[in-house]
Amino acid sequence: MTKTAYIYVPAPSRRNLEIGINRGLWGWHRNTLDRATGRADVQSLQNGDFLVLAHVGPQARVPAGGWSNATLKRVFITQITRPHFEDSTPVWPDDVYPERIGIDVLDEETNVTGHTLGSEAAEALRLSANKQGSALVLPGTAALAQFATGLPAEPDDESAPASAAPETINHDGADSALVQVLARREQTKLRKAMLNGATTFTCALCGRHLPVRFIRAAHIKRRSAATREERLKTANIMPACLLGCDELFEHGYVYVTAGGTIAVSDKANTTPHLAEAAKTLDGNHVADWSDHRAPFYAWHRDNIAS
Repeated sequence: MTKTAYIYVPAPSRRNLEIGINRGLWGWHRNTLDRATGRADVQSLQNGDFLVLAHVGPQARVPAGGWSNATLKRVFITQITRPHFEDSTPVWPDDVYPERIGIDVLDEETNVTGHTLGSEAAEALRLSANKQGSALVLPGTAALAQFATGLPAEPDDESAPASAAPETINHDGADSALVQVLARREQTKLRKAMLNGATTFTCALCGRHLPVRFIRAAHIKRRSAATREERLKTANIMPACLLGCDELFEHGYVYVTAGGTIAVSDKANTTPHLAEAAKTLDGNHVADWSDHRAPFYAWHRDNIAS
C-alpha cells in the first residue's frame, strides 16, 4: 500500500524549506533519525509514496490531538522520486543533512486546518514537531485526497457546463489519479495567470486567435526536468493551441531557434503527414519570444528536438 510521510518544518527553517522545495530534496542529520527512531520509517519510503511538509504551526508541546483544530501556514504535498540515500554535497546553507530523499512538489496550500488534514495526519505532524522534524509515516493517502476532492471545472473553459461534476478521488487507492488531479491544480493556476481573464487567446506558434478552451499553458522546459522555481516562472510557459501546435512542440517535431523563429526537426520526417503538419509552422516568429524565455527554448531545442 502507498504510504504518506508527514514532516513538520519550524519557522526558523524557512530558508531550508524553500531550498529543499526548489531542489526537490529533503534531508536530516544522521543523529536526528537515530534519536527520533525515524530511520526505519524514512528508509521504508519508496518511489511513488507521498511526503507532506508542513510549515509554521501552533505550539507543539500540547497533548495528543492538540492539533486537530490547528492551522498550518503552508503545506506542501510532494511525491517521492528517489528513496533514502546518503549524500554530503552542499545544498543548505546551515548544515549538510546527508540523509536525503528526492521529492517532486505536486501542490502547495496555505492556512490548512487540522480538520482538513484529518486527525491522524494532524497528530503525525504534531509528533514530527516534537521529534526534531523526523518523518511520521502512515498507510494510505486519505489526507492528501482532501485537496483533490471537489476540484471544479475551470471557469474560463467554455466547453465545461456550469453544472459540471467535481472530480473525486477514491481514498482507498487511485494514487495515479491523485497525482493527476494535484498536477492539474498547478496547470490551472498557471493557465489563469497567463490568460488573465481573456476569453480568446493567440497561439504562440501558429498565431491563430482562438477561444481559450483551445489554448494550453504549455511548459517550454518540461515539467519533469524543471525545478519548482522554473515550473512556476511565466517565462517557462507559452500559449500553445490544441489544434496540433502543443503536440508538435511537446514531442520536439518543431523547435524555436536562437533567433525566435520556428524550425522543423528531423524527427518530423517519421511520416509524410507529420512532416507536412510541422512544415506549416516553419519560419513563423514565436509571438512570445524574449530573452527571458530564450534559455527555456534552448533547453527544449537541445534536449527534446535534437
